[in-house]
Amino acid sequence: MSATAFAMPTPQATPFQLDTARFAPANRRRLSGPGMRAFLGIADLWGLSEAQRLLVLGLPARSTYHAWARAARGGAGVTLPVDTLLRISAVLGIHKALRILFPTEAEAAAWLRGAHAAAPFGGQAPLALVTGGTQDGLMAVRRFLDAARGGLFMAPNAADRDAAPLTDADIAIV
Repeated sequence: MSATAFAMPTPQATPFQLDTARFAPANRRRLSGPGMRAFLGIADLWGLSEAQRLLVLGLPARSTYHAWARAARGGAGVTLPVDTLLRISAVLGIHKALRILFPTEAEAAAWLRGAHAAAPFGGQAPLALVTGGTQDGLMAVRRFLDAARGGLFMAPNAADRDAAPLTDADIAIV
């Protein structure tokens, strides 16, 4: 056998390569103000304390958090770190999934605060993972909700309880 039989393949450009321009300061600055304003609104809806907000955002200093919030609310420029933007993106995904799965904000908040026996939660409230301080916790809740949106079983909510099963008469052949 020749030595070339064991040579490592040369890397080639693929369409799946990460575009590092998305992390450029100009792009982060463009996303930071709207992202922070959205986060603050969702945190208010969920009733998060300041300590919980700091944990969700990756524990920035209190003064840094308040400077970000002040800048975002005032329309001043702010450039958040990549980690913080990723965390905000996860919060936005969780919020979106909750709004799709539950007919009211109150039911969504109750699900987020209630204890659950599903594997990711182990009897705790999903909010405990969200406010646990790790990206993994945020992403576990987001993935669970995305799976629920895709048809993974969850306990029925009010919209599901009142739904009538389909019958043969409901089928239309066009």
